[in-house]
Amino acid sequence: MANFSSNNIFPDIFSWIFKNLPQIPQLETNSINLCPSFSSQPSLKLSIITNPNNSSFSLSIFADYNLPVPLWTSKKILLLDNKDNNNNDVIPTLLTNFINDVLKYCPSYKSPSFLKLPSTIYSDQNNLKDIFNFSFLSLTFIVCVYEAPKDLRRTCLNILKDEFECTKARGVSKTLMRFLGSNTEEQWMRCMNLAITNWILSEDESRVLVNTLSPLFSYSFSTVGLWKVQLYCPIMAMTVEKSSGHSPDDRLMFSLNYHQLEGVIQMNYRVDVQEKWIEVMVNTDNIRCDVIKLLTDTQMKRRGAGASEKHFPSRISLQITPTLQTNVISISVSKSTDNPQREFGVEKGIEAAFDPPTALGLHISAGETVTTNLKPWKFEQSVYGNSANLNWFLHDYEDGREVFSSKPSKFALLHPRSWFKNRYSSAHRPFTRQGGVIFAGDEYGERVSWKVDRGGWGLGFGGNMEWEIKGWIWLTYWPNKCRTLYTETRRLEFREVVSLTLN
Repeated sequence: MANFSSNNIFPDIFSWIFKNLPQIPQLETNSINLCPSFSSQPSLKLSIITNPNNSSFSLSIFADYNLPVPLWTSKKILLLDNKDNNNNDVIPTLLTNFINDVLKYCPSYKSPSFLKLPSTIYSDQNNLKDIFNFSFLSLTFIVCVYEAPKDLRRTCLNILKDEFECTKARGVSKTLMRFLGSNTEEQWMRCMNLAITNWILSEDESRVLVNTLSPLFSYSFSTVGLWKVQLYCPIMAMTVEKSSGHSPDDRLMFSLNYHQLEGVIQMNYRVDVQEKWIEVMVNTDNIRCDVIKLLTDTQMKRRGAGASEKHFPSRISLQITPTLQTNVISISVSKSTDNPQREFGVEKGIEAAFDPPTALGLHISAGETVTTNLKPWKFEQSVYGNSANLNWFLHDYEDGREVFSSKPSKFALLHPRSWFKNRYSSAHRPFTRQGGVIFAGDEYGERVSWKVDRGGWGLGFGGNMEWEIKGWIWLTYWPNKCRTLYTETRRLEFREVVSLTLN
């Protein structure tokens, strides 16, 4: 059985269905445990519900109480020729059913009539089995978060999270995302991270410490001179590095909690192969970082402080390292961006007016204006051993301090004209209107290069070299339209391994 966990807890649903497929219309009842039960506690089960009259069946997830509680039921599946077991549409239909029903838990769900899985997904039976089982595992997790009774939910979720965390499940999830395509992938991850957020919040309310499943979903691939890392993480699961200590009100906290980080790291690489040495050159293609709401604008306004009260990127740090460093001769980095320009202009003026009808009709006013021109984002490169470090820092317009490591004054927090007020609509905003950032190669494209001795490394044409991309992303909250003194900064860390081929 192709269970995801070495503990053999979650069953192989794919093989179980195929085993029963020829006899399904004749089955009176057949069920299987999805999570083991302990002592007299109920368990979570999957059953096959048959309809012999029209040779159809459906699957049902239910809580095994004395009076069973149904939690989810699939669409009805017709069996065309059960004697010859010629039901090639059963698995594709069920797989699409699982994916669609996961997506239905997204508040902004729209029926994805465009969802079509490529035919290649069904060509490899083992690969299909893993994807089928993982899709059902994901559906079971979401059903458990939203539908399961409280006494059953906690036990089952702790079991299911172990299945998600194992190496094989994470690998299968990356394969499934590639088959779904980017648009459906984003919707899928918003559904999953909304469920994780709700789970964390429900456990916090009951004052139980949750060892949540790995909150970060990331994957990478290398192709045609490009390294790409894609990552998603709910804000609730990120590490809080610092906060103001003032407790925000419930409406503000609601808005802050129901967002997720979505990031894309794209790096171009080029290899110059010589007889005795190799030069590997890497430069930025695109760095994109967005903070996306997990609920609709209507829900954010009704229960929260609005969708615009959210974190914003304040620092992004990448570290690129060759995994095998024995023959690395040198590493070279380009210059960082110029220091921010500071322009001080002082304007002084005196205005006077004489008002004849009064004896003291002379009015005098004086004013002084100081202007400062600062670049909001500064890019720096540095070297640590054979690692190249790339850093993007956001700075406060008013005093030039780094945002992620500083705290604004109380006056600045309440002043309506501070740069971070109305930060998503101002013409001078350091973010996109959606609230994210984009660093493109035209501004941050100066390369990093490694020179590598080929001797003793056995590198020839067609050989592979592996590289590690580690990253840290800091998100900061300063009030946007809300009048509050609450601030905080959260941090996320990720790691992916990519490769390049010498050709």
